[in-house]
Amino acid sequence: MSPTLHATLVFEREISASPAAVFAAIADPAARELWGPPSDTAVLIYEDADFGEGGLDRFRCGPKGNPYVRGVTRYLDVVPERRVISSETLVADGRRLCASLSTLELIPQGGKTRLKNTSQLVSFIGEEMVKDYTAAANTSFDSLVRFIER
Repeated sequence: MSPTLHATLVFEREISASPAAVFAAIADPAARELWGPPSDTAVLIYEDADFGEGGLDRFRCGPKGNPYVRGVTRYLDVVPERRVISSETLVADGRRLCASLSTLELIPQGGKTRLKNTSQLVSFIGEEMVKDYTAAANTSFDSLVRFIER
């Protein structure tokens, strides 16, 4: 059994769009399925999506041919165009991978938005989960920027 490992991860992006446009891309599960996968060979599939305070998303992700990772996101606080606070758990093959508490802030800067995500992550499988989570988040946020700015 791997020891639990805690990490604080911060991801920031500047997006050439209003907070309203950025929030819309985050709130819409169909849009998230487009920009959210962590690579070109991965897929993100929402089985249930209830974006909003008190809402719950259930999803699968992983390789396009085998999205074996299951996730649950619970929305704790949603302030449209300003902030989303959520908790998430990821499980694969019956094994809990990680749990997180994330704060996503949309900060207006002129006609642009500074997106800041702070995640408190606990990995149940060691350092590899922290590395994978970091890589996936960076790829997804880069994809979000491209999705909105095109």
